[in-house]
Amino acid sequence: MATNHAQRERSGLCDLFDELGSDAPTLCEGWTAADLAAHLVVRERRPDAALGILAAPFERHGDKVRDDYAARPFDQLVESVRSGPPTLSAFGIPGVDRMANTMEYFIHFEDLRRANGMGPRALDPGFEDQLWDILRRMSKMMLRKSPAGITLATPDGRRAVARTGDDMVTITGDVGELALFAYGRKDAAEVELSGPDGAVEAVRAASFGI
Repeated sequence: MATNHAQRERSGLCDLFDELGSDAPTLCEGWTAADLAAHLVVRERRPDAALGILAAPFERHGDKVRDDYAARPFDQLVESVRSGPPTLSAFGIPGVDRMANTMEYFIHFEDLRRANGMGPRALDPGFEDQLWDILRRMSKMMLRKSPAGITLATPDGRRAVARTGDDMVTITGDVGELALFAYGRKDAAEVELSGPDGAVEAVRAASFGI
């Protein structure tokens, strides 16, 4: 039976929530562990508020609902994350779970890990393959604001052009580190950038992610 990496990341993140507590910092600016857990619950259980993640007109409502959840007892909040989406949620469909939650939970697990002094994990090959598949498809959107062209590359030879341009910057790292870079955690990602000096510096200074 194939490993459900989304569920494994969910479980690992919840274990770390329990270990570190509600006030632990995360890489998400201004968010504690409680805020991060609330975000995950709202995303799967409150579609009306989850719209605020992607659509600015709904952001205020989404922030209020998330803040209300974050104020709940932390152990209850973590249990809501651990138990997963309700039966009627789109996120509960196995195919959607794989496509929408694998990267989501990997990134947020790292948000909590890296902000609390934990370095890169050794990911198993099957998990890396799944993350790479998602990253290849999502990188064009995540890196769309890049001031230069970008090629993502791994030490084992995988390559994907995320954005074309006159000046090309190659970002090299393990798959998980490339994902962190593309999803807006570039300061925490252990990667190397190569290319024209000006283009490299411009990419380092840019903001990425949704």
